[in-house]
Amino acid sequence: MTANRLDEQVKRAAAEIAQADALLITAGAGMGVDSGLPDFRGNEGFWQAYPALGKARIPFDEISTPMTFYADARRAWGFYGHRLRLYRATQPHAGFALLREWGDQRPNGAFVLTSNVDGQFQRAGFDPEQIFECHGSIHHWQCQDRCDGEVRVVAGFDPVVDEAECRLTSPLPFCANCGAIMRPNILMFSDLSWLEQRAEAQRERLNRWLEQVGRLVVIELGAGVAIPTVRMFGERIVAKHRGDGATLIRINPAEPNGPAGTISLPLGGLAGLQQIAQAMAGQAA
Repeated sequence: MTANRLDEQVKRAAAEIAQADALLITAGAGMGVDSGLPDFRGNEGFWQAYPALGKARIPFDEISTPMTFYADARRAWGFYGHRLRLYRATQPHAGFALLREWGDQRPNGAFVLTSNVDGQFQRAGFDPEQIFECHGSIHHWQCQDRCDGEVRVVAGFDPVVDEAECRLTSPLPFCANCGAIMRPNILMFSDLSWLEQRAEAQRERLNRWLEQVGRLVVIELGAGVAIPTVRMFGERIVAKHRGDGATLIRINPAEPNGPAGTISLPLGGLAGLQQIAQAMAGQAA
């Protein structure tokens, strides 16, 4: 994309947001990169973030399964415990604040749909009642055996991990009801035991919100095609609300293209949002 074409697309994005009745913010893994979070796209990137798993040739889709908690709970919690500590310590980048500001200025506000399990939108101050975490949250957990069918906030668990071995060295968390291992309330690969009621309640709130919005703008950030849940959701919503003037803004450095009418910005999340903010300031002057 030429510089002139990019500038044109950025200005169009700014104008659409300014005229929107509501914002649906959709985010994939690329949203966290500017906050310093690792991108697990491809085994090489994953193994660079977790060299112990690379040494053992364990890919992301193998460690991220419920069976790992049965076969090797300390390694499973070595991986998820490290992520939990990382996400607790990570500060959301400045783009989150821009999205909050724009949402607060819209008559019907903003709602977030994210496949990320890191809790960064809550940490950035977004209303938890306006967030749909479609793959769950690492900050919530459940019994691996689903004994009581409950999803709870992770409490009293401060994992200590031997990063060289990707193993939990502190005590394992056990279900107070049945004594089985606790696992994150995250939709994993080949997962038939995920308790989805928390995510389903979030989905229902999003659906009710969508029924009341007028002119909608979907701002999609860092959502790839490998697992296209977020991309497909946003595209369906825009198609459904096209008669009301809905628009999709897709911010993605490698995969920005979309259906006809998509505003494509081949930029990282933070850079794309900052350029839109600059254009909005120029249009308001």
